[in-house]
Amino acid sequence: MKSGLEKEMTRTQHFEVDADRTIGFMSDALRVYATPSMVRDVEHACRKFVGEYLSDKENSIGARIELDHLGPTLIGMWVDVVASVSSINGRRVEFDVEVRDALDVVGRAKHVRLVIDLDKQRQRLESKAARVQTLQKV
Repeated sequence: MKSGLEKEMTRTQHFEVDADRTIGFMSDALRVYATPSMVRDVEHACRKFVGEYLSDKENSIGARIELDHLGPTLIGMWVDVVASVSSINGRRVEFDVEVRDALDVVGRAKHVRLVIDLDKQRQRLESKAARVQTLQKV
């Protein structure tokens, strides 16, 4: 990880709440921003934030998320995901996140991302794939 990422730094990412980001199980008239979409948007915003400080041989993976979905956001509105670095411990970066629409705070989250070395990750995945193949042969 490159230097420069520090505690209390903040980034905001804007998302449009379109049909793909809403729930549909209560009818089209009651479509609102879905919790799984909020989780995805929090992860995306934090990943992009950390990515500013990574080399081409690194990336980050989500390791934990704790999210409270506090209120509805209507289809056609937007949300801003405001991510603040709360802790950096080696390759572990923790965020406090607030999700706001035009009227309200609609979500709060804590998110942990781990910075990974892509070559080491590739090796780990290849090793696991080999173990899976061994199981399938039995």
